[in-house]
Amino acid sequence: MAREIWQLVDARHVGGIERHVSELIAALAVRGLAARAVLYADHPGSQWRDLLNRERTPHCVLGGSFGALRTALCEERPALVHTHGYKAGIFGRIAGRLAGVPVVSTFHAGERAPWPVGFYQQIDAVTSLLGQRISVSQAIAGRLPWRSEVIANFVALPPLETERPLPCRIAFVGRLSAEKGPDLFCRIARAAGPIARWDVYGDGPMRAPLSAEYGDIVHFHGHSSAMEETWRQVGLLLMPSRAEGLPMAALEALARGIPVAASAVGGLPSLLRGLGGNWLFEAGDVEAAAGAVRRWRDLAPSALAAVRHDARRAVEERFSPSAALPAILSAYRAAGWAPGASSNTVQSSICSGAS
Repeated sequence: MAREIWQLVDARHVGGIERHVSELIAALAVRGLAARAVLYADHPGSQWRDLLNRERTPHCVLGGSFGALRTALCEERPALVHTHGYKAGIFGRIAGRLAGVPVVSTFHAGERAPWPVGFYQQIDAVTSLLGQRISVSQAIAGRLPWRSEVIANFVALPPLETERPLPCRIAFVGRLSAEKGPDLFCRIARAAGPIARWDVYGDGPMRAPLSAEYGDIVHFHGHSSAMEETWRQVGLLLMPSRAEGLPMAALEALARGIPVAASAVGGLPSLLRGLGGNWLFEAGDVEAAAGAVRRWRDLAPSALAAVRHDARRAVEERFSPSAALPAILSAYRAAGWAPGASSNTVQSSICSGAS
């Protein structure tokens, strides 16, 4: 039996990392490669575990300790562990080295978080020499102390819907925390005025105060468990982030022919330049962002159609599974992964379930 590729994550909510992992497991399956999401701990009420169950994505849950992870690696003998996030990265690389399992780590975070998370991020960077490194943007790669392969996030292309009229609705999709700029989104809504409906999809520590202050103009929907239907309600994705890697929400919107206006941070400039409009603005510049929104509103139908087709084509050529997966598999091989390797190990109960 071919050994699995583990995608190790410690997560409760559904964000960019979790959506990337789901996309990666699906893309590997298309190549005939067995993979599963391995959740470091069982978080009560986990939105991501619920999503994995609904999508029938192979996954399992560990005991939430380094010992449980090391035991699972020694008994299950996966072909490779691919870590995402600082906790999975630190523990996964050390446990993988002790168990003799190759490890690849992807660095997603575009910001250095405050204490104590920022301290753990530094440990994550320093210990990254224990495995192969991938960064989702050049800016992230530049912060790591050793060389890192830059491989962008990717999304599978949904059915083509660029002929469907876009609703006059502007959306924020993401975690409501400072680095994502939901407060700036609300200020932009106030500055631009009632030229469209303003929607926020996501949750986080800033939701309550922002809802209290801007509830008269911005609609707060909370976490969406049905993003495919949510995307059909979006006419423009507005991302006024203070820091980014290469956000999955931007790729998901563009793949559906939805224009994206965003701060010029992280991997967003390389993603949005050349898409037939001036969609970038400096982080924190509310007036410039409001101007980008007005340009979207004023686009002639023919110009908007061109932007939508360009967006879809850009994802297909540069950010689809066929564009990204060969580089990821190359990183796997560089770490010591042997395609087609098999194992006679009997599957234990540690990580053999699908839920």
